[in-house]
Amino acid sequence: AAHLATGELDSDWSAHILHANDWHAALACAYLACHPGHGVGTVFTVHNLAYQGLFDLEDFHLLGLPNRFMGQRGQKGMEFHGRLSFMKAGLKFAQRITTVSPNYAQEIATPEFGCGLDGVIRVRGKAVSGILNGVDAHIWSPETDALIHTPYSSKHLQGKTLCKAALQKELGLERDPQAPLLAVVSRLTPQKGLDLLLATLPDLLHHHGTAQFAIQGNGDANLEAQFMGLANEYPHRVAVRLRYDEDLAHRMMAGSDAILVPSRFEPCGLTQLYALRYGTVPVVRYVGGLADTVVNAVTGFVFGEATPHALREALDRTLYTYATNPSQWQQIQHNGMAQNFSWDTAAAQYIALYQELRCT
Repeated sequence: AAHLATGELDSDWSAHILHANDWHAALACAYLACHPGHGVGTVFTVHNLAYQGLFDLEDFHLLGLPNRFMGQRGQKGMEFHGRLSFMKAGLKFAQRITTVSPNYAQEIATPEFGCGLDGVIRVRGKAVSGILNGVDAHIWSPETDALIHTPYSSKHLQGKTLCKAALQKELGLERDPQAPLLAVVSRLTPQKGLDLLLATLPDLLHHHGTAQFAIQGNGDANLEAQFMGLANEYPHRVAVRLRYDEDLAHRMMAGSDAILVPSRFEPCGLTQLYALRYGTVPVVRYVGGLADTVVNAVTGFVFGEATPHALREALDRTLYTYATNPSQWQQIQHNGMAQNFSWDTAAAQYIALYQELRCT
């Protein structure tokens, strides 16, 4: 501590583990593999395999690595379809690979989710595992959240009703406590399956005459325009806020009845974890970390295929349960709020992984 306070480094200090995250830090694993005498264990975590860090092959000489680290086409080295892949460097040269959910660790070993690197991942075998992300239970807690209208708990959900009324007023929606309020808090990208939602929302709003929808986020201009068009068509039932706003995100979590996460792929997902803590029922696709964290008809509603029809079926189940079986709806809320997805669990698994590396 004294050395840190004075800015001095202890000459006897050496690292035991180097933990690199995503393509941005992946080369650190390659450099240590090039100089193994240091005895430093390496862990490489993939948050989203789709973002790979691809660069011109001609720039390999700038990295200061031997030519064997470039390799030929296929699984050898960092070469990836005529380019350099920093992501591939982490996958090949780290001693252990983790993803941010157990299910995603299995998915990326398949052609559907492997982004062209599934063969590299399969070769690594048991070196690949998944550790589910956690949430900060102090920041995301309806009992202590200063950003929401009224605090509440699983034993006293009345405050959530007041949060809903306040959110409806803030967003210009009709002040109807019985109207189911569905929400999205997300980046607006095709990955998030929001085109599937746009394909089913008009008909859903038509057939469920009191249902309301609110979305917060920004991104793809075409998706933004389509949601704005829907808001113009249903001015008191659809609200769109095209911006990132942390405070509003908390109020959306507290005031909505259900959160929609219809992702095409989702390495972990934090939105559904926040929603569970706030008694806001998640409607998710059975993929990645969403499959690891939401149980159909127990803590939320789940659908399988990435199609408008499958999503609509899940939304119909959600709205039917909300309207006809309030006791079941409340039980689903209670079940979700009882889940523990804090960082304590994830931290223990990372420590166990580090200790395993230290012993090898």
